[in-house]
Amino acid sequence: MSTIHVDIVSATESLYSGEAKCVFAPGNSGELGIYPQHLPLLSTLRPGEVRVETESGIESIYVSGGIVEVQPTVVTIFSDTAIRAHDLDESKALEAKQRAEEETANADTDQDITSTQAALAESMAQLQLISKMRGKKR
Repeated sequence: MSTIHVDIVSATESLYSGEAKCVFAPGNSGELGIYPQHLPLLSTLRPGEVRVETESGIESIYVSGGIVEVQPTVVTIFSDTAIRAHDLDESKALEAKQRAEEETANADTDQDITSTQAALAESMAQLQLISKMRGKKR
């Protein structure tokens, strides 16, 4: 079976580098499913879960958005923030959600609204992934 090399990189560290059977990423127009020999692609990502399926299981990583570059044998994901799903902190995500909701309610300009909505989307994506991971543990 052929594989694809995957690199997931945040602004501060490399979170994943290795071979995979496939990768699923939260594209801005919908989820991307990437398999070996995929056509070249460059796309932006929305906040959400990147799933890397390997021979030994699935690695779940939260990304705050970013860019995915796909070549036939390599997938590279760049994100300002990338966190392994099991390292997400629910209390921090809840605080960020509450803060973003308050800031959205008090926003004065379109720019303020846009930035607070982006922060809200990031915290909601983290909470959804935490909830999904909690469900898998049961």
